[in-house]
Amino acid sequence: MSCGNPHETDCGDALDKLYEFIDGELTPDVKHQISHHLEECAPCLDQADIERAIKALVSRTCTDQAPGGLRERILSRLDEARHSVSEA
Repeated sequence: MSCGNPHETDCGDALDKLYEFIDGELTPDVKHQISHHLEECAPCLDQADIERAIKALVSRTCTDQAPGGLRERILSRLDEARHSVSEA
């Protein structure tokens, strides 16, 4: 996605980091870059607002607990995927 306007941070790069931005998982420098991008790019800001609304809705309505061990299995698979990508 791109709004067609030049930005210091590319729309695609900003949107790739959107979930980490919303969850507060970025370094201060990257957080500032994404925040600045969202201030100047209406389409990306709209997308961020949509993602925040979806996250809030899921948080309010999905109260079931995940099965035990699911987190560990997901993290293990992510580690395997990262390892196979780094070897390629």
